[in-house]
Amino acid sequence: MAALKIGEIIRAKGLINETQIEIALAHQKITGELFGEVAVKLGFVSSKELGQALAEQSGMEYIDLSQHPISEDALKLFSKEIAENAAFIPIDITNDRLSIGITSPSNIIAVDRVTSATKSQPKVYMVDPDNFRESLEKGYFFLENPIHQTREKLISEIKETKTASGNVVTSLTDLIFMDGIRRNATDIHINPASDIVHIFYRIDGVLQYGHGLPKIVHAGIVSRIKILSKLDIAETRLPQDGSFTYEFLHKMYDIRVSTVPTIYGENVVMRILAGTGPLLRIEKLGFDDPAVKIIKTLFQKPYGVILMAGPTGSGKTTTLYAALREINLLERNVITVEDPVEYKLSLIKQTQVSEKAGYDFAFAARNFMRQDPDVMLIGEIRDEETARIAVRTAITGHLVLSTIHTNDAVTSIPRLLDLRVDKFLMSSSLLAIIAQRLARRICPFCKVEYALNDDERNLFHEYRIEIHTTYKGTGCSKCHGTGYSGRFAIGEILIIDDELRELLYANVPITAIQAAAVKKGMVPLKEDGLRKVASGITSFDELLRVTG
Repeated sequence: MAALKIGEIIRAKGLINETQIEIALAHQKITGELFGEVAVKLGFVSSKELGQALAEQSGMEYIDLSQHPISEDALKLFSKEIAENAAFIPIDITNDRLSIGITSPSNIIAVDRVTSATKSQPKVYMVDPDNFRESLEKGYFFLENPIHQTREKLISEIKETKTASGNVVTSLTDLIFMDGIRRNATDIHINPASDIVHIFYRIDGVLQYGHGLPKIVHAGIVSRIKILSKLDIAETRLPQDGSFTYEFLHKMYDIRVSTVPTIYGENVVMRILAGTGPLLRIEKLGFDDPAVKIIKTLFQKPYGVILMAGPTGSGKTTTLYAALREINLLERNVITVEDPVEYKLSLIKQTQVSEKAGYDFAFAARNFMRQDPDVMLIGEIRDEETARIAVRTAITGHLVLSTIHTNDAVTSIPRLLDLRVDKFLMSSSLLAIIAQRLARRICPFCKVEYALNDDERNLFHEYRIEIHTTYKGTGCSKCHGTGYSGRFAIGEILIIDDELRELLYANVPITAIQAAAVKKGMVPLKEDGLRKVASGITSFDELLRVTG
């Protein structure tokens, strides 16, 4: 497909403008890459958006491999070499018909190869290049190296020798990391008990049991993780923090490590940061249409402070970057300081904190002013100095974006006051606070209707939400028995207008500010969640789990 034609497709869908096309073409002349690849690399479109646009153009169905488990039975039909050479991925077998994914609509070779091998025409889907490569690598690696077989083999060796050799410890530690990556876990917990070591994975915000390992391997696994993280292996009585980079299937994963001594040995928690995540647009996060319009309008403002509020792992950074894509990066200079950089965007100047070098949020924010910024993204407001600098920077005509750890939008105000931010400056500079949670979507493969009880129905009536049918997932092989697949955002947007500024400065109770905001049209977090339950996206139980 010609480069210009791809440009026309994504321009017609409103994903790219004329100026961006010119820059992408100039980039293409120098690098010689395909136009679509350049547009993705520059952050003008995401790999997923490109795949969807090509699917629409060719009249094919698009499938998101990150949300669709690959069938091992399908993978077994072809070797990795054949799939790679013909540029397709086996996805599933339904009613004896194979489904495959391709990245180019003109890939006839893949269809011919599959038809001749299976004696029937495959169901062909478009997939995006990034997910294609990752799913192909992961799928075939775990097909050839099944986690449970590797684990049982290593445990048998330990039982036979009654020792845990260096090779066994290394293999088990790698198995723990690889299984976390395979399951798309955000955290790995290594919990020692009196006679066993439990491994848990946090998946879609919920801890799931992973493995039980012999207690004899515990000290070795902890020592290996400490060596990788450059921690003191001799110190077992005090908590320690560190980090390291783990490479798996040509992809780098930043892993944060925290150790805490317990009565049964050191407890280790590791956070997996997968480097560049998929770039999303505000419309794709889960916010409803009115909220999307408000967020887009906010990010066009020339100055002020916009805060993303929520606990750890609630998707604040993802939303911040999705909204950042609404800013004209060709006309406005955007500079960031993050811990660490989770999403890489080519036209944004991104920096990473380094505690050892003394480069923290406050130090970076102070020095950014010399870089002629229009927009400053400060990863997190966690101390007094960073909070004050953020507010002063906004007062001097800059748009400041940051995150803050609070339960909802309105409680961010006392948190800022607790950080000794001047009340007048805060009320003058705050534009909005967006609070959010991530709730799990009901698995589409095992979704069933269920009846609400009277207490549940009364809660919907309290918020004046009509409810006819509710759903839940029963659990199936596709969702690993959880009943859920993927996550989306539920949120509330507190816009600080003149009336709320006066209330802020007048030192009224937080409940009065909340009531005034709701009166002006703010949809509270719980109400937004109840609306999503009513529309069948998530379950009532899941809403209670994330909002209480």
